[in-house]
Amino acid sequence: MTIYTAEIELSTDQPRQMIDITARARALVKESGVRTGICSLYAHGATAAMMIQENADPNISVDVLACLDGLIPDGKWLHDRIDGNGASHIQAAIVGPTEVIPVRDGELHLSTWQNVFLCDFDGPRKARRVIVTIFGDP
Repeated sequence: MTIYTAEIELSTDQPRQMIDITARARALVKESGVRTGICSLYAHGATAAMMIQENADPNISVDVLACLDGLIPDGKWLHDRIDGNGASHIQAAIVGPTEVIPVRDGELHLSTWQNVFLCDFDGPRKARRVIVTIFGDP
């Protein structure tokens, strides 16, 4: 069994943003040499999350963020008294910090319309990190 760990680091430039990291994750799977196994992607930070979603239509990301903003609006949370980002913490908690994707034949086993996104709910940030762990058989 092979265990391979890497990080994807990127910056964000919007208050709330979904960034497609599929190509980077695919490159790491190839680099790992794992042919059959699992790829875990973990958003490092309390106001970031991971999501699998479609990227063929950019309006989906806009709709997802608008939905989360409607369900969890800014400015009404107790944590806002500390640093004004209570909604960001709650949105990240609901979406969740991790996605796990099967690896088959050395590739992420995503459907045609699935992509992997880092969601930043408290940007812009100079450095957001995704911890990638790939394990399985060569």
